Parts: sequence; structure tokens; C-alpha cells
Amino acid sequence: MSDSHSTALMRFPPLEHFPRSAQMDGSNGTNRAVGGRSQISATTDIDAIKAWLARFVNSPHTFSNYRKEAERLLLWATITLRKPISSLTHEDLVLYQYFLTDPQPAAHWVMPAGRKVARSHPDWCPFAGPLSQASQRQAVIILNSMFSWLVAAGYLAGNPLSLTKQRARNAAPRVSRYLDDDIWLEVKRTITALPQESDREREHYARLRWLFSLLYVCGLRISEVIENQMSGFFCRRGNDGVDSWWLEVTGKGNKTRIVPATSELMAELLRYRREKSLPPHPTATETTPLLLPIGHQQRPLTRAGVHGIVKSVFKATAERIRAANPNNEWQAQQLEQASAHWLRHTAGSHMANKQVDLRYVRDNLGHESLSTTNIYLHSADDARHQETEQHHKIQW
Repeated sequence: MSDSHSTALMRFPPLEHFPRSAQMDGSNGTNRAVGGRSQISATTDIDAIKAWLARFVNSPHTFSNYRKEAERLLLWATITLRKPISSLTHEDLVLYQYFLTDPQPAAHWVMPAGRKVARSHPDWCPFAGPLSQASQRQAVIILNSMFSWLVAAGYLAGNPLSLTKQRARNAAPRVSRYLDDDIWLEVKRTITALPQESDREREHYARLRWLFSLLYVCGLRISEVIENQMSGFFCRRGNDGVDSWWLEVTGKGNKTRIVPATSELMAELLRYRREKSLPPHPTATETTPLLLPIGHQQRPLTRAGVHGIVKSVFKATAERIRAANPNNEWQAQQLEQASAHWLRHTAGSHMANKQVDLRYVRDNLGHESLSTTNIYLHSADDARHQETEQHHKIQW
């Protein structure tokens, strides 16, 4: 290993391998709670952070994001300020927020352009570049949650981030990253036009229909697709005496919700399971992932794998509509920018604008409040535009 690699490894050890010392481990941090009864056994910052992170181990995506932010702060505090996290003050956290806008020196903190390596790799760095405003806000929200929890656990005396005035986020009037009806129709046409001659082609076709059904009909996130199992399907008789199928999913924040498994979705499930040589309906103890690789492997796909599948469909659709009519270039460009999460926004927008009760849209998508769901209600905007166009004229 070269000297530079050795230095990088010492500078940026992953959280679980972070060196401990009496000076830097936080055991004597100036913000440690004095007196009272701690609710956790941790006596050092690393162990306290691990206790906080342990709450999210069943949600890998959330765990990874939260660990990343804790790790970044820990490295910055110990390397730049020579302080443990449990000694950080309000002023220190203000400096850290400025640091997030442009981590310097970049050669020390930022990965070389185009490089992406594992956290355990000697060349790993905490940042890929300056954080966007949205990412900065997210980092502060996560760290504020961590500090608040450590205070509640009796580990810290106070939350230094609670003194920071959080500028209210100006929410977009309406979500813009969604597919309108015409573009969504073209995406479905791309899938239904796929060849189905060989066994592999038929399985690929069935998997695409199933994946896009989960993302659109259920409004699932990628993390929810890859982290849940077929055992989440169950049938329940309603008050009207009719049997209905539901899908129970555990999603963001480790929260569980049930989503209507419509007759369309169940038809796609049966099609997909038939192609995978599975019984028509899942059992309550079945461990089969919601989405499987092509072939005989019984493992969940990775987040990157699902993302790549969706992007390939969007890319093929963009190329097809661009070739059909140069005037559709804006649609092609929109599809090339789209990701799987756009289908969740598309689901919310289409439900809201087709007069599905917003309370039901909220519960289907797992939103905390109707104010979040309201961003999908585009029909009111369309009517407002039409009325303004018709009645508000300058008439030069």
C-alpha cells in the first residue's frame, strides 16, 4: 500500500473502525449529560452513535444515509476541530453547515471526479463534491434528529443544533418530476412492444410489467420494492362482504402501511409468479422478494439494479418518440432525466387529479399529512391557468 493510501485510510476510517482515544472518544465531552440516568450503555460518542443507528438496521437505505451524515460530522469534528462530537457547540455546527456548501480542502475531503469506491477502500472520501441546498437541509435534519435522540437518551446535556434557526423550506407549488398521461402511455407502449419469443424474453417482459405496476399502482419507492417480500400480500373481507387483496410494506422511517392490491395488480402478480414457476398466490410465510433477478436466483435485486432497469425503459422510450417526431424532443429529454421515483410522483399526481380522495392518496403513499399530498394536485393549477388565459388580458 502506498503512503498516500495509508494516509487516506488513517484520515477516513469507516465509523465501525474509528480510532478511540481518551481525548477524542467523547467520554469526557463538555456536552455530556451530568447526573440523571442514561438510557443507553454507551460511554463514548462512537457507541452512542451506533446505538442511535441501530434503530434503522431494518431499513438499509435509511441506515446508510443516517450513518453517512453521522460519519461525516464525526470526521470533520475530530480532524478539523480536534473535538469529539459530544463537545461540539452551536458555533461549531454553524461552521459545519458552511463546510457542507464546499468541503475544503477538496483534495482531502472530496472523491476524484468520476470515482466511486466502497467505504472500506483506501481511496474513499466522505464527499463527492459540495452538497446541494436540498442535501444540506437533509444533513441538518438527520443530525438534529441524532442530537435530539442522544439528549433524550441521557447521553448529551443539550442539542447544539436546536439553537440554529431553520429557514422554512419553500415547498414547490406542485411536484414537477412526474410523467403526464401522454408520456406515461408511451412508457407502457415500450414495455408491451417487447419481444416474447424465448423463455428469457417472456420472463423479462413479465418482470417489467410487474415492476412498473408496483411503482405506479402502489406508488412504492425503490427501497420498498427491494426490501419487502411476497408474504406482504394478504386477503381481507370488508364490511361489504367482498374479499379484497392488500399489500403490507415497510418503508421510509421503518413505517409500515397497507396498500390496496387492485385487481390489475393481482393480475400482474399472477402473471409474474407464473413466469417464475411460483404458486399463483403468496403465503403468509413466503420469503420470496417482491422482485427477483432473471433466472432461478431467489434474492432481492439491488437498488442500483432496479434503478438501471427503469432507466433503460425510459431511455428506450425517449429514443423511440424522438425518432418518431422531432417535435417531441422535450418529452424525450424529460424521460432521459426521469428516475424510478418519478413513477411514485406520477402515481400520486394521477390519483389526485382523477378525483381519488386525497386522504386515500396520502395513506397509499405513506405521507404524514395532506399538505405533502397536495403537491400532486395539478388539476387545480390547470383550471387556474385556463381561467387566467381566458379572462386576464393586457390587450395591447
